[in-house]
Amino acid sequence: MTASIAKPDNLLSVPAESNLKLKDILKTLPRECFQKSRRKAWLTLTINVLLVGLGYLSLAIAPWFLLPVAWIFTGTALTGFFVVGHDCGHRSFANRRWVNDLVGHIMFLPLIYPFHSWRLLHNYHHKHTNKLNEDNAWQPWQQDVYAGLGSPLKWIYRRMRGRLWWLASVIHWAAMHFDWTRFEGKQRSQVKLSVFVVLAGAAIGFPVLIATTGIWGFVKFWLLPWLVYHFWMSTFTLVHHTAPEIPFTAAEEWNEAQAQLSGTVHCDYPGWVEFFCHDINVHVPHHISTAIPSYNLRLAYRSIKENWGEYLNEKQFSWSLMKEITDQCHLYDPDEYYRSFKDFHTSK
Repeated sequence: MTASIAKPDNLLSVPAESNLKLKDILKTLPRECFQKSRRKAWLTLTINVLLVGLGYLSLAIAPWFLLPVAWIFTGTALTGFFVVGHDCGHRSFANRRWVNDLVGHIMFLPLIYPFHSWRLLHNYHHKHTNKLNEDNAWQPWQQDVYAGLGSPLKWIYRRMRGRLWWLASVIHWAAMHFDWTRFEGKQRSQVKLSVFVVLAGAAIGFPVLIATTGIWGFVKFWLLPWLVYHFWMSTFTLVHHTAPEIPFTAAEEWNEAQAQLSGTVHCDYPGWVEFFCHDINVHVPHHISTAIPSYNLRLAYRSIKENWGEYLNEKQFSWSLMKEITDQCHLYDPDEYYRSFKDFHTSK
């Protein structure tokens, strides 16, 4: 008989019998957390544009042996573009919807990411965070689903939940965000617009880039920074809601306050990453309320930690953290939360 991952004795979660509601947590947050600042929003965007511009300049002038540093710098700065667009998608960047939509499309354009499809799918994730068979942000597959897959799909899934986690965002981007048939009515029209914008941008931008800099220029100036961006997207997405002690819960047992407060991980990254990516790692307050702008996340988190600290799950970004997640958090198990591929295949 093989050993499964045991539930930790010190699981930080809202007790099942608790009547805690999300509105109870919201009442404890300072009003300032929800206040938009035009100055802070546009200053964040301006700094981000300057960082990306500096990154591309470094790619143009750096000797070959410094290019990896320049790729990491530029790709991380582009991740900041996504976070600004992320605020736009939640309408926390500006008061006017058309401003949020315009800025969101512009920020997502270099990433070839359709804004409206991401916005709609991401909001669905917030409504169903860590709800089994509903959450669309990388929930673990159930064991019977995995067992029924063909060998090629099993191989891909093992890699995406394992050491190649950093490529999983690419598959998620390609598989989910260009299909407007997922949506109906006005939403479908919005998604079609966003898909058209990024495809038109790619149809114009990529040939121009290749014509002026060659295939190597395309790889150097776009593909590799884009892959660095997806490294961070994959990492943030995986770490935000994945740990051996965090469950995905069936709908009949799901508790909104528990999912958003205890099912969301606060992870500290190196300071330069947090600066470039506008504190997206301070993720718990964002799940308590998407109306909190990125520049107010730390203020909100201090309040949450003061009032609800016993329920929080905090991590430090490191190789050991990623190894723990990618070694253990593979398949859904109703009793132990997760079952590893190794344990699953050994038991067969």
